[in-house]
Amino acid sequence: MFRTVVVRSTRSLAQRSAYRLVSSKIPLGQVRFETTSIPPKSPLSQAHQRLKEAREKNDDLQRDWDAKELLYAELKPRTENPTPNTFLIDVREPDEVIQGMIPSAVNLPLSVLGNSLHLHHVAFKEKHGFEKPTKDQELIFYCRSGKRSASASDIAKRNGYKNILNYKGSWLEWVEKENKVT
Repeated sequence: MFRTVVVRSTRSLAQRSAYRLVSSKIPLGQVRFETTSIPPKSPLSQAHQRLKEAREKNDDLQRDWDAKELLYAELKPRTENPTPNTFLIDVREPDEVIQGMIPSAVNLPLSVLGNSLHLHHVAFKEKHGFEKPTKDQELIFYCRSGKRSASASDIAKRNGYKNILNYKGSWLEWVEKENKVT
């Protein structure tokens, strides 16, 4: 029994080895190993490769991402002539929105944004009072100071939206610039 185990383990080691002893023209006492072939990939290593690729794809989605930033001068004309293909979204909470909003904006708080983007368009309209943006429509996010709008841009990207802009100056810059204009 012991002999059988030793023979089998020796055979399997020899079969798994990717090296072979090269003995031609080597002086006695010296040993040289040479790679003969690459061992075939096992189903387990193929599964590991697929898992690695899936993790890399997920990491690409999770990686910090910066939406294109919009300046005040670029946003101002859009508020004066809004189009149905653009959504200006205020991600502040309702108690902050009481202070005011940028003209033509809609409120969709950051705290509910992720879940709301998963809602059916009918449920979305019932909950928020405006149509749910489609994946190809332009979304412009703003908040109080520009931090939450960056997070909102990431959430929208992860939910498949492609045309995303971040008004980084947000509410504070808007109020400052508008007060200087009037």
